[in-house]
Amino acid sequence: MRAGLAGLDGFPIVEGDVRRLEACQSPVWDAALAVIALADAGLPPDHPALVRAADWLLDEEIRVEGDWAVRRPGLEPGGWAFEFANDRYPDIDDTAEVVLALRRVDHPDRARAAAAVERGVRWTLGMQSSDGGWGAFDADNTRDLCRRLPFCDFGEVIDPPSADVTGHVLEMLAVQGMAGQQAARRGLGWLARSQEREGSWFGRWGANHVYGTGAVVPAAIAAGIPPEDPKIRAAIRWLERHQNPDGGWGEDLRSYEDRSWAGRGTSTASQTAWALTALLAAGERDSAAAERGVAWLAETQLPSGSWDEPQYTGTGFPGDFYINYHLYRLIFPVMALGRYVGGEEARLGRYTGGVT
Repeated sequence: MRAGLAGLDGFPIVEGDVRRLEACQSPVWDAALAVIALADAGLPPDHPALVRAADWLLDEEIRVEGDWAVRRPGLEPGGWAFEFANDRYPDIDDTAEVVLALRRVDHPDRARAAAAVERGVRWTLGMQSSDGGWGAFDADNTRDLCRRLPFCDFGEVIDPPSADVTGHVLEMLAVQGMAGQQAARRGLGWLARSQEREGSWFGRWGANHVYGTGAVVPAAIAAGIPPEDPKIRAAIRWLERHQNPDGGWGEDLRSYEDRSWAGRGTSTASQTAWALTALLAAGERDSAAAERGVAWLAETQLPSGSWDEPQYTGTGFPGDFYINYHLYRLIFPVMALGRYVGGEEARLGRYTGGVT
């Protein structure tokens, strides 16, 4: 009880007379994404900030079994969790992004970094679900009977594969040179089957179809799907149709419960960046949609260098609670603008780091 109550001290946000609790904190996720964004923006792989971040991420690697071992007994532990102290719940999404981040850093201890990456990739492959996709925390956790239990009155209680997580894993496998392996091909098959009729992908952990599409398109291209593939073209057309008149993109959280809101909402920095990463990966750098999106980011940047984003664009449980990631408004625009300036091919070429 004392530990639980003491833990609350690390989660309140105090704003004037108002005190509220954060649902969670995301240091590993934020650090990995920040490394990728800074590398996309042109920091050299041996930059002290990137090396320090990689050191911290390496210290956060999980080497003990968690609840995932119930479905995957015998699988060697590896990977990373979302929060500071959550060793029983490493997750596949964080692990994929940490591997991508470590691959962008020229770490002085190359053997240590390479071993951590190898363990993370091996654990992720072992967590693939039987249908070819990846969930966040578990494998084959899809039995929806749990949702019907009478005490299940808040949030999601199962962990089926999702397009955004599967996309991040595929991008990681592609960067590892494993796009031709069976696991990656099965993942691509899962994504092909899960594309929405209108051309987008559902975003489980970010709002929503803009997030899912922004995760899948770069991953599919990195895994060898050509930009002219009909499914890629359908996704690009969907993004173009849903660009706001001001040049940005946004999606209201109501899209989780009302499909008419898919791709509709006030323009935000993070969602505009997600759309741009998909357009850039698909070879649309010089398109009118990409140029207008970049112009929107340039025009709305604050003097501090960040962007104003009061909207919640992160997802906890769809329909129940959402998350305002305070770094999303900075990380993803820097990532998208860096890729716009540096070129998508140059970005993929820089995925070498100190672990090859």
